[in-house]
Amino acid sequence: MKALTDRLPNYDYIYLGDNARAPYGNRSFETVKQYTLQSVKTLFDMGCNLIILACNTASAKALRSIQQEYLPQIEPYKRVLGVIRPTTELAGSLTKSGAVGIMATSGTVQSDSYPIEIHKFFPNVSVFQQACPLLVPLIENNAHNTEGAQYFIKQYTHELMAQNSQIDTVILGCTHYPLIANQIQEALPSHVNVYAQGQIVADSLQDYLSRHPQLEALCLKGESRRFFTTDSTSAFNQMATIFYNQQIQSQHIEIA
Repeated sequence: MKALTDRLPNYDYIYLGDNARAPYGNRSFETVKQYTLQSVKTLFDMGCNLIILACNTASAKALRSIQQEYLPQIEPYKRVLGVIRPTTELAGSLTKSGAVGIMATSGTVQSDSYPIEIHKFFPNVSVFQQACPLLVPLIENNAHNTEGAQYFIKQYTHELMAQNSQIDTVILGCTHYPLIANQIQEALPSHVNVYAQGQIVADSLQDYLSRHPQLEALCLKGESRRFFTTDSTSAFNQMATIFYNQQIQSQHIEIA
């Protein structure tokens, strides 16, 4: 959201955080699909014509079924996009050694979305994945700057590099991880570069809108920003302000 509004500030934005049921990372495919579709329907009802699933787990487990099964029948003129495809389109151009590491939730790793998508564009690139199940809970509980968080960051980065010492590019396959990107970078060998998704997705969205002028024309341009959460607004406001680097006032919403 921060990267999108920085790059494309003139559009209206609605942010919906399903914080009451997060994190999605360890949930089943069917549960993630159900939750994601409920959120998508809610945003469509609120007037959104274009939705970005700002979650790698939802992008991995729910996006394709929503695009292929739900949209053609119910909302054929609206679009739902994810955050994995834009990242994988660039992955091969970021590495010199041909070895790319992915740090993500267990759900995203289990889906194999990153290796599958990267190999479509760069068949000769080797992809190594590391599930990091404790990082999102630490971040969600504002404990990402603690010694405990540092311990797990070192453990996960060590396990990733142990898979192949030639890894020179690490993609943060979770939209929570930019908050600890510097800590991850410090825990990795000096030859490894770390890439977060925000800027990549923002660049991709700008290109997408330029290629789809009919859809772009449906997007309202009043520079409004509205934030909704399915959980406590006070807890959301505190964390969202850290992510967004600006004071956030959210509204509570029920989805089903």
